[in-house]
Amino acid sequence: MASKLQYGMASLLLEQLASKAAVDAAIRGTKDRVLVLRFGRASDTVCLQQDDILARCERELSKMARLCLVEAEQVPIYCQYFDITLIPATIFFVNGQHMKVDYGTPDHTKFIGAFRTKQDFIDLVEGTLPILEQVIYRGAKHGKSIVNCPIEKSHIPRYDLIYKDI
Repeated sequence: MASKLQYGMASLLLEQLASKAAVDAAIRGTKDRVLVLRFGRASDTVCLQQDDILARCERELSKMARLCLVEAEQVPIYCQYFDITLIPATIFFVNGQHMKVDYGTPDHTKFIGAFRTKQDFIDLVEGTLPILEQVIYRGAKHGKSIVNCPIEKSHIPRYDLIYKDI
């Protein structure tokens, strides 16, 4: 198990977006690649684990994905818009379009928690296995706005959505 310090170093390697304007520019300006936005806190252990996985994938996915970290407190408007209450929350865009993924959870708009392995994240973004046809990069290229998640169900964090005042 890696130490918190080692995980913290991974987040320094990734692009950080510190304002709404920076997030807007990334969404509008990332063309023909998947934009991966990790919303979270640099002080959170699970976020640091997620950052470590993202940093280890960045070079391998550089031609098809742009990976960015967003501190949730710095962009409350996006946290409200995407209903980010649990962190880390990872959201995907392609050519300015929000890509939804059916993870088998109640929420298709974001991945909640850390990916269990580097390969899970890579499979989701690019679909390296021949049977994985509907992943984000390939799905977006075919005009899809929601794709099926290729990650094993046992590797997807489980949570319940609780709606207040409904």
